[in-house]
This record gives sequence, C-alpha cells and structure tokens, in this order.
Amino acid sequence: MKITDVRVRKVPNEGRLCAVASITLDDEFVVHDIKIIEGEKGLFIAMPSKKSGENQFRDIAHPIKAETREYVQNEILKAYENEMNKEE
Repeated sequence: MKITDVRVRKVPNEGRLCAVASITLDDEFVVHDIKIIEGEKGLFIAMPSKKSGENQFRDIAHPIKAETREYVQNEILKAYENEMNKEE
C-alpha cells in the first residue's frame, strides 16, 4: 500500500484541532476526515470516527499495524508542515 496523495485543509481556531486531511491509497481509495491535532507531546493524527454512545468514539477506518499507522501519520504530518510553510 502506498499513499499517492495527501490533501490538507486548515481549520480556523478549533481548539486543538489544526487541520483535516484526506489520503489517497494506490490512486484507488480515499480516506477523508483524518484530523491533525496538537497534543501535549506534539502533533498527531486521529482517524475518522463516529460517536457510539455517551462520549464514546469508534474509528471508522484505521491501520491495523503500528508500522502502517506510523507511515500514514508521517506522510500526513509532512504534508501539513509543507502546507504551513507555504502560508508563511
């Protein structure tokens, strides 16, 4: 699996939420609404999720392996940083 495109949309002043990203996999499959969040230890991503009960959220789509999650996160954060550098 290869990420062939990453699109980042900055979100204006939404607390810890910095932006929302979409990734394309192998030019064939898109995952939308991946959140880029500023945490205590820096930026991280949150996969698309839906509310299931009181204050409970479940991921709709997510990587199974830690290595895949790291790959996805690195690609998205790299695109986010490039987008922020363009604005400066």
